Amino acid sequence: MSQHNRVILFRGMRPFDGARALRDAVAGIALAATSIPQALGYTSIAGMPAVTGFYTLLLPLLAFATLGSSRYLVVAADSATAAILAGGISRMATPGSARYVALAGTVALLTAGFLLVARLLKLGFIADFLSQTVLVGFLTGVGFQVGIAVLGEMLGLEVHSRRTIVQLAQVVRGLPHVNLGSLALSAIVILGVLTLGRFAPKIPGALIAVAGAIAASAIWDFAAHGIAVIGPVAGGLPHLGLPDVSWREVESLIPVAGSCFVMIVAQSAATARIYAGRGPQPLDENADLAGLCAANAAAGLSGTFVVNGSPTQTALVDNAGGRSQVAHVAAAAVVALVLLFLTHPLQYLPRCVLGAIVFIVAIRLVKLRSLRDIRRESPGELMLAATTAGVVVLVGVEQGIIFAMVLSLLRIVRHSYHPHTAVLTQSESGIWQLNPVVPGAVTEPGLVIYRFGAPLFYANAGRFCDEIQLLVGPPPSPLRWVMVDAGAIVHVDYTAARLVRELQQDLAQRGVELVFAHVQSDLKPDLDRHHLTEAIGPDRIFDTIHQALASYHQLHPRVAP
Repeated sequence: MSQHNRVILFRGMRPFDGARALRDAVAGIALAATSIPQALGYTSIAGMPAVTGFYTLLLPLLAFATLGSSRYLVVAADSATAAILAGGISRMATPGSARYVALAGTVALLTAGFLLVARLLKLGFIADFLSQTVLVGFLTGVGFQVGIAVLGEMLGLEVHSRRTIVQLAQVVRGLPHVNLGSLALSAIVILGVLTLGRFAPKIPGALIAVAGAIAASAIWDFAAHGIAVIGPVAGGLPHLGLPDVSWREVESLIPVAGSCFVMIVAQSAATARIYAGRGPQPLDENADLAGLCAANAAAGLSGTFVVNGSPTQTALVDNAGGRSQVAHVAAAAVVALVLLFLTHPLQYLPRCVLGAIVFIVAIRLVKLRSLRDIRRESPGELMLAATTAGVVVLVGVEQGIIFAMVLSLLRIVRHSYHPHTAVLTQSESGIWQLNPVVPGAVTEPGLVIYRFGAPLFYANAGRFCDEIQLLVGPPPSPLRWVMVDAGAIVHVDYTAARLVRELQQDLAQRGVELVFAHVQSDLKPDLDRHHLTEAIGPDRIFDTIHQALASYHQLHPRVAP
């Protein structure tokens, strides 16, 4: 069995070094201190009970540390998958209820199933099919959606709708009834955390805000002054078991799990690649799929929701000096201690403070710098990002990720369907130049070199033939050869081959020869299999343009001016 097929345990910790492990454990404590308040925020986005946020930092972290390959990737709750989850199941059950928790656990298990299939089929490459442009748009849309969703909590207002635009309208209508205490606390938390993040990024501003708010709430009894608190939080370690759901509910949850799967694969792979090459183990995307599968299975069995490779928390452990999954195991140990001994004070945490922390997460999801770069470098792609963001906000997060995937695939299809084409001409200095494909364009008298920038298949073969007919023009044609620069044509399918053979026959009847040059080794078997070599002629298929030109000039010597 090859190394790529074997299951290798604890790859993210090897080779193990005692001194390094101690430093990683210290980084893990810092990770826990920063991740706990963020996990509570993601739990709020997901609509789950507060304690389940701690569960995402326990068994899922240990599961990925066991089976994953990345030394850096932190697999825990994440805003994007939390938003997808809430968008998919909030219509099926009341957020925070036992049935809601069961549905969330089922989504995690279904997502683990998708990840297992992807691992068995070695589908780690599918992360490449979600373009950075639409991913930026998707995350920006999630940022707006999540930010609007917590405005009610931050202002102490009742918001009942699950639709983003309706939520915003309800907040605007409720502004005269804002709870000033909730508003003040929210403003203090946002300003304090953002300021510390700007000037002292290593200080866990969110943890300080949570701890300070809990202490102040307990001392001055915020609940008695109209500031809502999250209430009692169940302590202790999670109980393992399968969620209690019906088969009909499982079927209805498959699209939600599929959306989570796409987001997990794309975001986790992108995050892991950033840190690939820093450690002794190379990045193995398929092994990471096994780790992500195990992490989501652990999440589903321990009563929490989907987990994802988190770029923000991965950056946190890197900044804290963590260099292996030992840091993540240490973070899980800290979380276990909190669950056993420190959940009681959480009941005093004001909901507006939790909403403010989520709002900060939402702000960071809005990728203004990336959108600015896209606008500067590719204005057309900015529309793709903006459209994706709009679908997330106006329609929903689950629909947004599906739309993002479809847009990315359509961009690939468009580039293949409508590739770059050109007529090649040579300058006096011998440099090849690309010119538009227009009637009458020639490379030299009697010859046109036509470049086609993609493999030939059923969808673009018609354009290939039409442009060559355009260059040849009506009979009688002044051309003797139409030379196809086939450097980018690495494949020809059955339909395209039939059209090319018809084109060759039509040109031959008009006294024009069709020639293929710059033919790659990958293309030659296709030309043979589809009888194009026989139709065009073996002596009219060349390895290089230089060879083809030499043959043309031998048959048709240039006339001196």
